[in-house]
Amino acid sequence: MTVSGTSADKRVGPVIRGIDGDLADAVAAAIEQDNPGAEVAVDDQGGYVRISVPRRCVLTRASLEEELGRAFPLSELEPALAAFAGRLKQTEEQLVWYLERQD
Repeated sequence: MTVSGTSADKRVGPVIRGIDGDLADAVAAAIEQDNPGAEVAVDDQGGYVRISVPRRCVLTRASLEEELGRAFPLSELEPALAAFAGRLKQTEEQLVWYLERQD
């Protein structure tokens, strides 16, 4: 994981409320696992944690559950999402943030 990233307008991913630090840490670790070779930037601002990946960011239920050590339906992540960058495609098994434009 890195603390800083490239151009913000080319990065996508979730912004997690800082209330549950364990959840934010697990989401960051799961995103790192689900996006091998990608630069995962984690910006902890205390009240929120911005996690971003260039252009496309995948978070699977399986990797998040592995990091948390318990079952965790992705729908339960919604209350912790303060915001996100990019467009979002959601299924029961994964969340994918992506850019609409690829310039």
